[in-house]
Order: sequence, then C-alpha cells, then structure tokens
Amino acid sequence: MKPSRFDFVRPASLNEAARLLGEAGGVAKAIAGSQSLGPMLNLRIAQPELLVDLTSISELTAVTEHRDHVEIGACVTHADIEDGRIPDPSLGLLSFVAGGIAYRAVRNRGTLGGSLAHADPAADWISAIPLLGAELLTQSSRGARVIAAERSMVSSFVTTLEADELIRAIRIPKMSPRSRWGFCKFNQKVGEFAHAVGGILYDPDNRRFRAVLGAIETAPIIVADATTLFAGPFGPDLDKRLDVNAVLALLDAKAVTDEYTRQLAPVALKRAAKQASAS
Repeated sequence: MKPSRFDFVRPASLNEAARLLGEAGGVAKAIAGSQSLGPMLNLRIAQPELLVDLTSISELTAVTEHRDHVEIGACVTHADIEDGRIPDPSLGLLSFVAGGIAYRAVRNRGTLGGSLAHADPAADWISAIPLLGAELLTQSSRGARVIAAERSMVSSFVTTLEADELIRAIRIPKMSPRSRWGFCKFNQKVGEFAHAVGGILYDPDNRRFRAVLGAIETAPIIVADATTLFAGPFGPDLDKRLDVNAVLALLDAKAVTDEYTRQLAPVALKRAAKQASAS
C-alpha cells in the first residue's frame, strides 16, 4: 500500500518545527528515521495531513557530556550508540541495548528520541531509558520542560507529549564505576520486537537498585527499589532470590492478563539479574 496524501516540510530549527506542529492542530506528525512511522504511513494506520521532517535540525544530533550526566540528541541513531560514537554514561548498557534492536539497516536510521516518542511497548528504549533514571528534555511552541522518562509513556503508543511538543534530548545520569546492569529481551528471532523485557540497574555509589519489566502491552513497570523483588540488597546469586509472586503482583496491578507474558516476564527479569550479579 501507499500512504494517503500529505504535505511535507523540513524546518531548519527546533522552534520552527514546534511552531509547525502547533499550527497544524493535531493533524501533523514529526518524522526522523521513519523506521516506525514509515510502515504505519504505508499501511494507512497513520494518516497525517502534514509531515514535519526533523533531519535538518543539527541541535537534535548534538551530544553534550556533563560532570554527572550526558545529554543525547533525540535524532542520534541506534547505530551511533551501538558503535560507541557518543560518550557512554551507562557502562555499556546503551550499546548493548542498541545492538539488539531490529537489523543494522534499521539501526542506521532509527533514532533514540523517535523510539521514545512512538512508545511501542515492545520496543527496547522504552524500557531501557527509564531503567537508567533518564529525563526527556522537550520543546514546544510554549517553551521547554523536563519529563522523567518513566512517566513519559501512558500506555501503548500514548505519551504525555503534547501535539506540538518534541523531544529535544535525553538526559542520562552517569553510572559510577562499581555499577552493574543486566538486560534480557525475549524474541523468537533476530530483528523481532520483544515478547518480554527484564532489566536490572545497580549503582551503589548513587544508591540505586532499579528494575524494569517491559514489553507487557502497556507502559513498562519501573521498580525504583528492587530490594522488594529480591528479598534484600543486590548481591551474588541475585536471580535465585527473585520473588516471582511479587513480579506477578506488579503485572496484576497493570492488568496484564496474557499468560504468555506472565510466564516470560519473571524469566526475563531473572536472567537480567543473573547477568548483573555475574558481571
């Protein structure tokens, strides 16, 4: 199939892009890598009247390193992250996740900010970025704001972003040298979206022990204090201490009833815990 008719504009600045989206009155879509929106256009799942192309805005590919965090422009590609072309605040977690996204051709064009704005619950970044305690820096026709990544997604393909609001950058805290992480994604073949995601982040110097359960058909579950899932602090054999009933209770609270997901989610988290404690 082919997309329905639309107008196309390529603004030169972030402010111009936000203005165009605002003036469109909700019938416009921003486009960057087009790895998610492109297929939706061709299938006519999405039928915007205007596409606002962000690829000429240099600010969106800028990466700035600060003392305690790194700001990654929203149009930085998965491949840029996978190949280590940007500073890594995560001790390898970002490149590990990026390398598992779809295929190399997709990673060459797909963008970090685009994935977060699209908010597919089975996508990788929608689970990994909140696990890191990151923040989204946004710009709209009304000004700028900061959104905690774990609060940006409401449900499948629904975020707290306004119609004229764009993700400018992602602010990711630097992990301390003693930090550990684990990330497990279940998919049946390479390139497929996840059927379950489990993630662990342990940063003793910053007093963080976090977990994520993702690909659950809605916004991921972020556990700010993972000791509640493992009956105690981070340590050896962490995977053997996982309280499966506590995981299922979290899924119950999100009304996740699919039995396949309920079986896979604790296993994904257990494997992530094993990876983290063994590193």
